[in-house]
Amino acid sequence: LFFAGLAGLCFGAEWLVKGASRFAASFNIKPVVIGLTIVAFGTSTPELVTSVMAGIKHLSDIAMGNIIGSNIANIGLILGLSALVRPLTIDMKLLYREMPIVVGISGLLYFMGCDGTLSRQEGGILLGGIFVYTCYVYRVARKEANSVEQEYKDFIGTAHDSIKKDIFLIILGLGALTGGAYFLVHSAIYIARIVGISELVIGLTVIAVGTSLPELATSMVAAIRKESDISVGNVLGSNIFNILAVLGIAAIIQPLQVNTASLIIDMPVMLMFSIFLIPMITWKFVLTRGQGVFLLVGYSV
Repeated sequence: LFFAGLAGLCFGAEWLVKGASRFAASFNIKPVVIGLTIVAFGTSTPELVTSVMAGIKHLSDIAMGNIIGSNIANIGLILGLSALVRPLTIDMKLLYREMPIVVGISGLLYFMGCDGTLSRQEGGILLGGIFVYTCYVYRVARKEANSVEQEYKDFIGTAHDSIKKDIFLIILGLGALTGGAYFLVHSAIYIARIVGISELVIGLTVIAVGTSLPELATSMVAAIRKESDISVGNVLGSNIFNILAVLGIAAIIQPLQVNTASLIIDMPVMLMFSIFLIPMITWKFVLTRGQGVFLLVGYSV
């Protein structure tokens, strides 16, 4: 059931992203805007449905652990592997502005969780932040250089002839995501109890990496195609979406308890990875193989 859940999440995210991207392209929305919103957010839908489902079932450790662990994995594991495949040269100006945003909202999450609870009001603030961020991206992304625009255009492809097929892919993707999250959460709880480890650890490791597989696939493919801006943009956009939208929605539906261990270890580690990424990328505007190894070692530790 665990592996069936992972398969449902991965295929569901792929179908949803493909259908939604082509559907948006049919309305002449710029590819760079689609890439920074629909693709980046779409690859985070496994985290969304998993954390929301866990929150509804009062499994706060899995809901919180999934997001914190996914954000750490996105930078340490996914960017590390992508840079190892090919050094990531950054041309996109928006990415330099996104990195401080990732650090800022990571710090905000830590501040909100200091009282041991992520309340509905705090969830509402986070959710409001994703709307502000999306409007900001839409306005700024249209001014990016033609080379960046072409990069996203090549990656996303052209609009599909059949809008009905795109809508069908969106519905199919959402269905697979929901079923996959159900299997994943239930099997993970069972595994945690049998093995004798906490639900927080399961959320931070196995579930977090599992729900990050769509980001891994997207960033690795982009790196192989020499589309570095997409590799980095996908990770940064997903991290922002995970905190603002996923935890925002989950907390509004059901307030989340914040484990003390998360405040002492996990959130500071997530914040540290985000902070270290800024000098790494802005030093020579490239993420080298050596830095990729450093990120992978840090994630392993």
